[in-house]
This record gives sequence, C-alpha cells and structure tokens, in this order.
Amino acid sequence: MPSLPTLDFIVIAAYLAGVVGLGCYFLRRSRGTEAFTAAKRSMPGWAVGLSVFGTYLSSISFLALPGKAFMANWNPFVFSLSLPLAAWVATRFFVPFYRDGGGISAYEHLEHRFGTWARVYATLCYLLTQVARMGAVMYLLGLPLQALLGWDIRWIIVVTGVLTTLYTCLGGIEGVIWTDAIQSIVLIAGAVSCAVLLPLDLPEGPSQLFRVAAEHHKFSLGSFGLGLGESTFWVVLIYGLFINLQNFGIDQNYIQRYHAARSRREADKSVWLGAMLYVPVSAMFFFIGTGLFVYYTAQPERLPAEIWQQVAAGKGDNVFPYFIVDRLPAGVTGLLIAAIFAAAMSTLSTSLNCAATLTLSDFYKRFLRPRASERESMLVLYGGTLGWGVIGVATALAMIRVQSALDAWWELASIFSGGMLGLFLLGFISRRARSPAAATGVVLGVLVILWMTFSPTSTWPESLAMFRSPFHGFMITVIGTLAILLVGLLVSRAVGRRGRV
Repeated sequence: MPSLPTLDFIVIAAYLAGVVGLGCYFLRRSRGTEAFTAAKRSMPGWAVGLSVFGTYLSSISFLALPGKAFMANWNPFVFSLSLPLAAWVATRFFVPFYRDGGGISAYEHLEHRFGTWARVYATLCYLLTQVARMGAVMYLLGLPLQALLGWDIRWIIVVTGVLTTLYTCLGGIEGVIWTDAIQSIVLIAGAVSCAVLLPLDLPEGPSQLFRVAAEHHKFSLGSFGLGLGESTFWVVLIYGLFINLQNFGIDQNYIQRYHAARSRREADKSVWLGAMLYVPVSAMFFFIGTGLFVYYTAQPERLPAEIWQQVAAGKGDNVFPYFIVDRLPAGVTGLLIAAIFAAAMSTLSTSLNCAATLTLSDFYKRFLRPRASERESMLVLYGGTLGWGVIGVATALAMIRVQSALDAWWELASIFSGGMLGLFLLGFISRRARSPAAATGVVLGVLVILWMTFSPTSTWPESLAMFRSPFHGFMITVIGTLAILLVGLLVSRAVGRRGRV
C-alpha cells in the first residue's frame, strides 16, 4: 500500500484549511437571507461560472471519467458535446425567465402554473436527489482513499462533511461560490499536471499513447447507428441534451446562481463559462483514462493484482487514484488528492446551501410562517444547512453497510426527478395547460419511467418478458420527459376543446 510523503500531507492540509478559512471569511457578508441565498445578487460572472463548472464536475466524475475511458472508449464524452446547445437554450430562455420572476426557488413558478402539489412534488424530488447525491459523493470520495491510503472511510466522510457544512453554514452562497471558484482552479491544475506527466512517463514517450490507443480504438465516440437500444453516439448526445436542459432549467443548484450574478449579462456569462470549461476538462479526464490504459497495458506489472481483478469485473475507478499515489511526484500527488476533495466539497456545499434555501422558501415560509422575521429566517437557514449536512453524512455512512438499499433509493430518486423536466417544459411551453393536464402527464410519465427502469431487470416477471423495454437506460430520462410533456399537451388540448363545446 503506497504511503504519502510529508509534503503531500502538507499540501492537502493547506488546501483544506484554506478552503474552510475562505468560506468562513464571508460570515459577516452572509448575514441576511438575501445575502445567504443570493449573495445580494452581486457576484461577477466569471466566479459564478467557475462555481457552475465545479457543480458539474463532482468527485464521482473526477474518478469515473478516467475509469470509463480506461475500460472502454470516449463514447461517454459525447455527453459533453451537448452542452453548447443546452447553454444557448439556457441563456436564451431559462436565465431571463428566472431572473425576471424574482423568486429564489426554482419551483415557485410551478405552484403558480399548476398548484401547490406541483411545487411540493418538484421540491421533494430535488431534496431527495440531493441527499442521495451528497451521500454518494462522500462515499465514493472515501472508497478509493481508504483502499489506497489505508485511511478509515468513516473518518474521511465525517471530516469532509463537517468541514463543508461548516464553511457553507458560515459563508452562505457567496462563500460557496468563491470556494467553488478556488476548488475549480485546484481541480483543473491537478488534472493538467497529471495529463502532462502521464504521457512523459510512458516507456516510449508520448507517441506511444496515441499509437496504442488508436490500435485499440480507445478514441472512438461510439457507433453512429440509429438504434435506441445501445449507447450509440446519438443516444448519448440526446441523453446529454435532456440532462443538461434539466440542469439549467429546473435544478436549484443552477437557478440560485442565476440570481447570485450581478446582472443578466453576468448570469449568461456564467452559464457559458461553466459549460464551455467543462467540455475541454472532461476531455482531459478521458485523455487521462486512455493514457492509463496504455501505461498499464505496456507495464501490467505496475498495477496490483487486486486492481486488475476489479478491472476484470468491469470496475476501473480505482486505477486513476492508484496511479496518483504510486507514480506522481511528491507535492503533485497531494495536489491531485486535494483536487478530488475539491470536486467533492464543491458539490456538497452547493447541495447544502440550495437545500437550506428551499427548506426556508418552499416549506417554512410557504406553510408554517409566511411572515417570518429576518432573524427567524436566518435561524432556519443555519439549521437547514446543519440538518442537511448531518443527513448527507449519515447517508454516506449508511452506504458502507447497506449499499444495495441505498442504491435502490438512488434509483428511485432518479426516477422521480426524471419527471421534473417534463413538468417544467409543459408549464413553460403551453399556456393552456392546467393542473389536471400536468398531474395526468406526471403520473403517466413516471409510470413510463418505472417501466423502462425495472422491466430489463430480474425483478420483472418472466410472464411479461415480451413487454420489456427495448431502450437503452440513457433513454429513460428522454422518453419519460417527452411522455410527461406530450401527455400534458394532449390532455390540455382535449380539455380546451371540451370547454368550447
């Protein structure tokens, strides 16, 4: 098991202390609900853009993208190619829609369009998804560090959760955005250093990477066939477009940043910066994964047998962390581990602040105390941040022992969140759609999502085998969203015709 030099520990400790200190620095500036949730709408676009980028690239992506390229090819990178179009839609429609609306909650307008149930449904879907996401991010941060460094995964989870909750609670959204900006720079610096050093460490130099990778078709973007039952170029592209429209259009993590920007122009700039920065950085991670494949194909003895066993079982996520600890020089290893922490903490801080904001706006003020004082509202925001932090840490700790149950919970959260985009688009596109049409669309759309999710699995009865979904899993969000939208449009039109008779 590799051990870290003292210099690496110093780099990691300095990073963690710096991030927490920076977040706490904004304590005085985050006093007040407007400051805590929207930074008084004063943030520059470049800082918000780096924060958007940091929200996109969690520790899951930091480890998973190289793992995917190591095991297969660049087919998942096609997801990133949909970002320019999604960013254009966001700046053309979503940013002005939310900034003109004024409400800090991404789901307030759903109540105006379809009733209280729509707002509560969307908010609960978001909160459930964020809890599962926080747990997964912390668990997947601790898993490779425990395996490679011998650190207790429980302490990794607890320390990460406590530190992130601390600076998020004290610094508010302004502290979150500025720390996200610093963390994004650390993340990019770590990735660049690895992408440069890895090819230089190959036995035959950088040219070997491109030659061997080309021989094994590692740069392939996938099949260009038109079938929807496998992960083709077009399936991944369409999936990426819908997921990114969901992110920009209905995800509180992004909507809250639209409000934090000092102007509409700065908000647009943040969207473009975050989206366009993710494309080359994600390509860099795929390049690292391809380089790792060539590196260990040329020198298989450098990778321990237990990791080769994981690779044989289809799991390549631990290859990159092992290379970081085993092959990179002192200091650079610490920088890369700090970058993994950065990716995790950026995601966690965003989820915590947004969950606390919705707790105040969509539940406490909406149903309990509509006229809550400023002091009372701040106590709810502080308590909400702490409470969701505890829940996130507890979820991550629970994943250690009951992964199967929490995997099912994560799957259900994905299922219900899949209905959010369709509901939003229905209200955004159709003026005549009302609550009955929206409710019908959501019910039928969720049923479609459930069918597509569970019919390919062993839980589906053999007697109904002929009714299994023929679509690839990436199409679940796409078809589920379209089902909600189209059913809602058809029902609203039918009700409109009946009303005119």
